[in-house]
Amino acid sequence: MDHSLAVTGTTLRAFLFADPAAHSLSPRMHNAAFGWAGIRGEYEARQVPAAGLRDAVAGLRQPGTLGANLSLPHKESALTLLDTLSDAARAIGAVNTIAHRNGRLIGDNTDAPGLMSALLDIQGGSTGVRTSDGSVVVLGAGGAARAAVYTGVVLLERDVYVVNRTHARAQELAQTWTAEDAESTVSAVTLSEVPWPEVRLVINASSAGLAAPDETPLPDFDFHQLPEEALVYDMVYKPAETRLMREARQAGLRAENGLGMLAHQARLAFEVWTGRDVPVGVFLDALAGAVS
Repeated sequence: MDHSLAVTGTTLRAFLFADPAAHSLSPRMHNAAFGWAGIRGEYEARQVPAAGLRDAVAGLRQPGTLGANLSLPHKESALTLLDTLSDAARAIGAVNTIAHRNGRLIGDNTDAPGLMSALLDIQGGSTGVRTSDGSVVVLGAGGAARAAVYTGVVLLERDVYVVNRTHARAQELAQTWTAEDAESTVSAVTLSEVPWPEVRLVINASSAGLAAPDETPLPDFDFHQLPEEALVYDMVYKPAETRLMREARQAGLRAENGLGMLAHQARLAFEVWTGRDVPVGVFLDALAGAVS
């Protein structure tokens, strides 16, 4: 169903709720998607502090509103404000997309499938990334890390090691993970406890490197501990090359930023709102020149 046709003659609206929000590239992508799809719509980034989230979410029930994306610090706190959750959002325990359907609000998570799509793109569209041996290391323990863990344990079917600066948060994430049908495991560990020679994918799901380009979640780390076929994926996309990526590349490893994930999660969110599957190239083209 094309949900964009539900309100005729009205400019349909979608939002980003975040704090801060001014840096977001989401308006570029979604407004380009509205244009490509021929939908009369507008996307706006709004700075919403934690105390204002409840009212902001309630406002999404207005006619002509498609929904919203959520970013820091709202992905987990919004869970209790919604009428229902998708299976992915419920399993991950975080929401990045809210869809408005006839006065009801549905929480979804396109971060995990967006990350998976980006990883498949890196592999040339093959399924090799899904079936390769080796485990996954997730750096961080917030909402983005929850999506990364879901990607690793459910979509990639690999064992996942969670490393976080505050170890208790990593333990909480691992202990609350309930992938009952998955044979893979999720463990909270310290850096020294990670079996690095077995790791094939390292995902930075923390904010390290976002506000300070010289910051890294792996200071003084010897990347030569990883096998040469390992991939380092940094969800941070601005700057285009973080210190984490630079140091991984200097050790001969492949490293990619989060631009592909950003575009794919936006593509999937747009499809949730409108029913239209806009090519990911439309979202990537809208980002051209915005990241350096």
